[in-house]
Amino acid sequence: MDKDRFFPSLLSHRGGLVLGAQLLALLMMASAANAVATDKTFMDCADCPEMVTIPAGSFEMGSPNDEFGRFDAEGPLHRVEVAAFALAKTHVTRGQFADFVRDSGYQVGGSCYTLEGGRWEDRPGRGWRDPGYPQKDSHPAVCLSWGDARAYVEWLSRKTGKQYRLPTEAQWEYAARAGTSAARYWGQNPNQACTYANVMDSVGKAQAPGVALEAHDCADGYAYTAPVANFKANAFGLYDMLGNAWQWVDDCLQDDYVGAPADGRAWLVGKCKFRVLRGGSWNAKPRNVRTARRLGFKAGFRYFGSGLRPARMLP
Repeated sequence: MDKDRFFPSLLSHRGGLVLGAQLLALLMMASAANAVATDKTFMDCADCPEMVTIPAGSFEMGSPNDEFGRFDAEGPLHRVEVAAFALAKTHVTRGQFADFVRDSGYQVGGSCYTLEGGRWEDRPGRGWRDPGYPQKDSHPAVCLSWGDARAYVEWLSRKTGKQYRLPTEAQWEYAARAGTSAARYWGQNPNQACTYANVMDSVGKAQAPGVALEAHDCADGYAYTAPVANFKANAFGLYDMLGNAWQWVDDCLQDDYVGAPADGRAWLVGKCKFRVLRGGSWNAKPRNVRTARRLGFKAGFRYFGSGLRPARMLP
Protein backbone atom coordinates (compact mmCIF):
# COMPACT_ATOMS: atom_id res chain seq x y z
CA MET A 1 0.00 0.00 0.00
CA ASP A 2 1.25 3.51 -0.79
CA LYS A 3 0.77 5.10 2.63
CA ASP A 4 2.15 8.44 1.44
CA ARG A 5 -0.88 8.74 -0.83
CA PHE A 6 -3.61 7.09 1.20
CA PHE A 7 -2.48 7.95 4.75
CA PRO A 8 -1.13 11.50 5.17
CA SER A 9 1.84 11.19 7.48
CA LEU A 10 1.23 11.98 11.12
CA LEU A 11 4.93 12.56 11.57
CA SER A 12 6.49 15.97 10.98
CA HIS A 13 9.30 16.63 8.55
CA ARG A 14 11.57 18.73 10.73
CA GLY A 15 15.24 18.26 10.15
CA GLY A 16 17.92 17.58 12.74
CA LEU A 17 21.66 17.63 13.31
CA VAL A 18 23.63 14.61 12.18
CA LEU A 19 27.19 13.51 12.65
CA GLY A 20 29.75 14.15 9.94
CA ALA A 21 29.79 11.47 7.28
CA GLN A 22 33.26 10.17 8.11
CA LEU A 23 32.66 10.03 11.86
CA LEU A 24 29.29 8.41 11.32
CA ALA A 25 30.82 5.74 9.10
CA LEU A 26 33.43 4.92 11.75
CA LEU A 27 30.79 4.67 14.46
CA MET A 28 28.61 2.43 12.32
CA MET A 29 31.56 0.17 11.47
CA ALA A 30 32.40 -0.16 15.17
CA SER A 31 28.78 -0.97 15.99
CA ALA A 32 28.64 -3.65 13.29
CA ALA A 33 31.93 -5.15 14.44
CA ASN A 34 30.64 -5.41 18.00
CA ALA A 35 27.38 -7.10 16.99
CA VAL A 36 27.32 -10.86 17.26
CA ALA A 37 24.66 -13.26 16.13
CA THR A 38 23.12 -15.26 18.94
CA ASP A 39 21.91 -18.84 19.01
CA LYS A 40 20.29 -18.41 22.42
CA THR A 41 16.64 -19.14 21.84
CA PHE A 42 13.95 -20.30 24.25
CA MET A 43 10.23 -20.82 24.68
CA ASP A 44 8.40 -20.22 27.95
CA CYS A 45 5.60 -22.63 27.07
CA ALA A 46 4.83 -25.16 24.37
CA ASP A 47 2.65 -22.76 22.36
CA CYS A 48 4.51 -19.54 23.21
CA PRO A 49 6.52 -17.63 20.59
CA GLU A 50 10.14 -18.70 20.21
CA MET A 51 12.31 -15.95 21.65
CA VAL A 52 15.83 -14.86 20.68
CA THR A 53 18.21 -13.36 23.24
CA ILE A 54 19.43 -10.01 21.92
CA PRO A 55 22.80 -9.00 23.40
CA ALA A 56 23.37 -5.61 24.99
CA GLY A 57 25.01 -2.98 22.84
CA SER A 58 24.76 0.48 21.37
CA PHE A 59 23.89 1.85 17.94
CA GLU A 60 23.09 4.99 15.99
CA MET A 61 19.29 5.20 15.80
CA GLY A 62 17.61 6.85 12.84
CA SER A 63 18.82 7.59 9.34
CA PRO A 64 21.52 9.90 7.95
CA ASN A 65 20.51 12.88 5.84
CA ASP A 66 21.78 11.25 2.67
CA GLU A 67 19.78 8.01 2.99
CA PHE A 68 17.62 7.64 -0.11
CA GLY A 69 13.91 7.82 0.76
CA ARG A 70 14.53 9.29 4.21
CA PHE A 71 11.85 11.20 6.14
CA ASP A 72 12.77 14.00 8.56
CA ALA A 73 11.01 12.12 11.37
CA GLU A 74 13.91 9.63 11.28
CA GLY A 75 16.36 12.16 12.68
CA PRO A 76 18.42 13.40 14.24
CA LEU A 77 20.72 10.41 14.48
CA HIS A 78 21.44 9.67 18.13
CA ARG A 79 23.43 7.10 20.07
CA VAL A 80 21.35 4.64 22.12
CA GLU A 81 22.52 2.08 24.67
CA VAL A 82 20.33 -1.03 24.77
CA ALA A 83 20.35 -3.58 27.57
CA ALA A 84 20.01 -7.27 26.74
CA PHE A 85 16.45 -8.43 26.14
CA ALA A 86 14.60 -11.10 24.19
CA LEU A 87 12.57 -10.63 21.02
CA ALA A 88 10.34 -13.10 19.21
CA LYS A 89 12.07 -14.82 16.30
CA THR A 90 9.04 -14.13 14.07
CA HIS A 91 5.79 -12.24 13.99
CA VAL A 92 2.99 -13.69 16.10
CA THR A 93 1.24 -16.01 13.67
CA ARG A 94 -2.45 -16.28 13.03
CA GLY A 95 -2.41 -19.68 14.74
CA GLN A 96 -0.73 -18.26 17.85
CA PHE A 97 -3.16 -15.36 17.96
CA ALA A 98 -6.04 -17.80 17.70
CA ASP A 99 -4.68 -19.63 20.78
CA PHE A 100 -4.68 -16.32 22.66
CA VAL A 101 -8.27 -15.46 21.65
CA ARG A 102 -9.50 -18.95 22.52
CA ASP A 103 -7.73 -19.05 25.89
CA SER A 104 -8.44 -15.48 27.01
CA GLY A 105 -11.82 -14.78 25.46
CA TYR A 106 -10.46 -11.51 24.14
CA GLN A 107 -12.85 -9.69 21.81
CA VAL A 108 -11.15 -8.19 18.77
CA GLY A 109 -12.84 -5.32 16.95
CA GLY A 110 -15.20 -6.04 14.09
CA SER A 111 -13.59 -4.08 11.26
CA CYS A 112 -10.25 -3.56 9.54
CA TYR A 113 -8.91 -1.03 7.03
CA THR A 114 -8.57 -2.93 3.74
CA LEU A 115 -8.69 -2.53 -0.01
CA GLU A 116 -12.07 -3.75 -1.19
CA GLY A 117 -13.23 -3.45 -4.78
CA GLY A 118 -10.63 -0.81 -5.53
CA ARG A 119 -11.55 1.30 -2.49
CA TRP A 120 -9.67 1.77 0.76
CA GLU A 121 -12.11 1.60 3.65
CA ASP A 122 -12.56 0.52 7.25
CA ARG A 123 -14.63 -2.50 6.34
CA PRO A 124 -16.93 -4.25 8.84
CA GLY A 125 -16.48 -8.00 8.99
CA ARG A 126 -12.78 -7.88 8.16
CA GLY A 127 -10.24 -8.75 10.84
CA TRP A 128 -7.47 -11.14 11.82
CA ARG A 129 -9.58 -14.16 10.84
CA ASP A 130 -10.31 -12.70 7.40
CA PRO A 131 -8.24 -9.66 6.36
CA GLY A 132 -9.61 -9.77 2.82
CA TYR A 133 -6.96 -12.06 1.36
CA PRO A 134 -6.03 -15.74 1.92
CA GLN A 135 -3.89 -16.71 4.90
CA LYS A 136 -2.79 -19.85 6.73
CA ASP A 137 -2.06 -20.24 10.45
CA SER A 138 1.67 -19.98 9.67
CA HIS A 139 1.23 -16.42 8.34
CA PRO A 140 1.52 -13.35 10.57
CA ALA A 141 -1.66 -12.26 12.33
CA VAL A 142 -2.78 -8.94 10.83
CA CYS A 143 -5.61 -6.44 11.30
CA LEU A 144 -4.30 -5.93 14.84
CA SER A 145 -4.43 -2.63 16.69
CA TRP A 146 -1.88 -1.47 19.24
CA GLY A 147 -4.43 -2.38 21.91
CA ASP A 148 -4.79 -5.90 20.49
CA ALA A 149 -1.00 -6.27 20.50
CA ARG A 150 -0.80 -5.09 24.11
CA ALA A 151 -3.55 -7.51 25.13
CA TYR A 152 -1.59 -10.38 23.58
CA VAL A 153 1.66 -9.63 25.44
CA GLU A 154 -0.21 -9.10 28.69
CA TRP A 155 -1.78 -12.53 28.23
CA LEU A 156 1.67 -14.04 27.64
CA SER A 157 2.86 -12.45 30.88
CA ARG A 158 -0.04 -13.93 32.84
CA LYS A 159 0.38 -17.31 31.19
CA THR A 160 4.12 -17.63 31.78
CA GLY A 161 4.81 -15.45 34.82
CA LYS A 162 7.45 -13.62 32.75
CA GLN A 163 7.61 -9.95 31.74
CA TYR A 164 6.42 -9.80 28.14
CA ARG A 165 5.77 -6.47 26.47
CA LEU A 166 5.87 -4.76 23.12
CA PRO A 167 9.42 -3.79 22.19
CA THR A 168 10.41 -0.18 22.55
CA GLU A 169 11.10 1.64 19.31
CA ALA A 170 14.82 1.68 20.14
CA GLN A 171 14.87 -2.05 20.97
CA TRP A 172 13.09 -2.82 17.73
CA GLU A 173 15.51 -0.83 15.55
CA TYR A 174 18.58 -2.15 17.38
CA ALA A 175 17.37 -5.73 16.85
CA ALA A 176 16.42 -5.09 13.23
CA ARG A 177 19.78 -3.56 12.37
CA ALA A 178 21.71 -6.37 14.07
CA GLY A 179 24.93 -4.41 13.77
CA THR A 180 24.30 -3.00 10.29
CA SER A 181 24.11 0.66 9.28
CA ALA A 182 22.66 0.53 5.75
CA ALA A 183 19.07 1.43 4.93
CA ARG A 184 18.16 -2.28 5.19
CA TYR A 185 19.86 -5.05 7.10
CA TRP A 186 20.88 -6.70 3.83
CA GLY A 187 22.31 -3.46 2.37
CA GLN A 188 21.24 -0.38 0.42
CA ASN A 189 19.66 -2.04 -2.62
CA PRO A 190 15.86 -2.35 -2.24
CA ASN A 191 15.69 -4.80 -5.13
CA GLN A 192 17.55 -7.43 -3.10
CA ALA A 193 14.58 -7.49 -0.71
CA CYS A 194 12.99 -10.66 -2.04
CA THR A 195 15.75 -12.83 -0.56
CA TYR A 196 15.14 -11.37 2.90
CA ALA A 197 11.60 -10.03 3.04
CA ASN A 198 8.05 -10.32 1.75
CA VAL A 199 7.34 -6.95 0.13
CA MET A 200 5.35 -5.44 -2.69
CA ASP A 201 7.03 -7.08 -5.67
CA SER A 202 6.24 -8.22 -9.21
CA VAL A 203 3.98 -11.00 -7.86
CA GLY A 204 1.99 -8.56 -5.75
CA LYS A 205 1.66 -6.08 -8.60
CA ALA A 206 0.28 -8.84 -10.83
CA GLN A 207 -2.07 -10.49 -8.31
CA ALA A 208 -3.07 -7.63 -5.99
CA PRO A 209 -3.63 -4.73 -8.39
CA GLY A 210 -4.12 -1.28 -6.90
CA VAL A 211 -2.62 -2.12 -3.51
CA ALA A 212 0.62 -0.22 -4.18
CA LEU A 213 1.84 2.23 -6.75
CA GLU A 214 5.46 1.14 -6.65
CA ALA A 215 6.99 -2.33 -6.35
CA HIS A 216 10.43 -3.74 -5.69
CA ASP A 217 12.10 -5.04 -8.85
CA CYS A 218 12.17 -8.67 -7.74
CA ALA A 219 9.80 -11.59 -7.03
CA ASP A 220 9.36 -13.02 -3.54
CA GLY A 221 6.70 -15.55 -4.57
CA TYR A 222 3.81 -14.11 -2.51
CA ALA A 223 1.14 -11.61 -3.45
CA TYR A 224 0.03 -11.15 0.18
CA THR A 225 1.53 -12.33 3.48
CA ALA A 226 3.97 -15.25 3.54
CA PRO A 227 4.59 -17.93 6.18
CA VAL A 228 6.87 -16.55 8.88
CA ALA A 229 10.58 -17.48 8.73
CA ASN A 230 10.29 -18.07 4.99
CA PHE A 231 13.11 -15.68 4.05
CA LYS A 232 16.67 -15.15 5.27
CA ALA A 233 17.11 -13.99 8.88
CA ASN A 234 19.20 -11.01 9.94
CA ALA A 235 22.47 -11.39 11.88
CA PHE A 236 20.60 -11.82 15.18
CA GLY A 237 18.57 -14.72 13.79
CA LEU A 238 15.34 -12.70 13.52
CA TYR A 239 13.03 -13.27 10.58
CA ASP A 240 10.88 -10.72 8.74
CA MET A 241 12.07 -7.70 10.68
CA LEU A 242 11.32 -5.93 7.43
CA GLY A 243 8.29 -6.88 5.36
CA ASN A 244 5.37 -9.28 5.82
CA ALA A 245 3.54 -7.18 8.45
CA TRP A 246 4.11 -3.86 10.20
CA GLN A 247 4.95 -4.33 13.90
CA TRP A 248 3.56 -2.24 16.75
CA VAL A 249 6.04 -0.90 19.30
CA ASP A 250 5.33 0.51 22.76
CA ASP A 251 6.23 4.17 22.22
CA CYS A 252 3.94 7.14 21.87
CA LEU A 253 4.17 9.00 18.58
CA GLN A 254 6.90 11.65 18.34
CA ASP A 255 7.53 14.12 15.54
CA ASP A 256 11.24 13.33 15.50
CA TYR A 257 14.06 12.17 17.80
CA VAL A 258 14.84 15.51 19.45
CA GLY A 259 15.07 14.69 23.17
CA ALA A 260 14.73 10.95 22.63
CA PRO A 261 15.82 8.60 25.46
CA ALA A 262 19.38 7.36 25.11
CA ASP A 263 18.89 4.18 27.17
CA GLY A 264 16.52 2.18 24.96
CA ARG A 265 13.40 2.72 27.06
CA ALA A 266 9.99 3.52 25.58
CA TRP A 267 9.23 7.20 24.99
CA LEU A 268 5.88 7.51 26.75
CA VAL A 269 5.15 11.23 26.46
CA GLY A 270 3.64 13.23 23.64
CA LYS A 271 0.87 12.06 21.34
CA CYS A 272 0.02 8.89 23.23
CA LYS A 273 -3.32 8.46 21.48
CA PHE A 274 -1.08 7.59 18.56
CA ARG A 275 1.48 4.76 18.53
CA VAL A 276 4.24 3.64 16.21
CA LEU A 277 4.52 0.87 13.61
CA ARG A 278 7.86 -0.34 12.28
CA GLY A 279 9.22 -2.65 9.60
CA GLY A 280 7.03 -2.37 6.51
CA SER A 281 4.75 -5.08 5.17
CA TRP A 282 3.86 -7.31 2.24
CA ASN A 283 2.41 -4.35 0.32
CA ALA A 284 5.08 -1.78 1.17
CA LYS A 285 6.99 0.09 -1.51
CA PRO A 286 10.80 0.41 -1.31
CA ARG A 287 10.82 3.71 0.59
CA ASN A 288 8.81 2.13 3.39
CA VAL A 289 10.94 -1.02 3.66
CA ARG A 290 13.87 0.57 5.49
CA THR A 291 15.06 -0.07 9.03
CA ALA A 292 14.63 3.57 10.06
CA ARG A 293 11.10 4.00 8.65
CA ARG A 294 8.45 5.02 11.20
CA LEU A 295 4.67 5.28 10.91
CA GLY A 296 2.30 6.76 13.46
CA PHE A 297 -1.37 5.81 13.76
CA LYS A 298 -4.15 5.89 16.35
CA ALA A 299 -3.75 3.11 18.89
CA GLY A 300 -7.08 1.60 17.84
CA PHE A 301 -6.24 1.52 14.14
CA ARG A 302 -6.50 -1.91 12.48
CA TYR A 303 -5.00 -2.34 9.05
CA PHE A 304 -4.63 -5.42 6.85
CA GLY A 305 -0.85 -5.18 7.17
CA SER A 306 -0.47 -4.50 10.91
CA GLY A 307 0.80 -7.21 13.30
CA LEU A 308 3.10 -7.70 16.28
CA ARG A 309 6.28 -9.25 17.62
CA PRO A 310 6.62 -9.63 21.42
CA ALA A 311 9.64 -8.71 23.52
CA ARG A 312 10.55 -10.08 26.96
CA MET A 313 12.61 -8.70 29.80
CA LEU A 314 15.61 -10.73 30.93
CA PRO A 315 16.30 -12.76 32.97
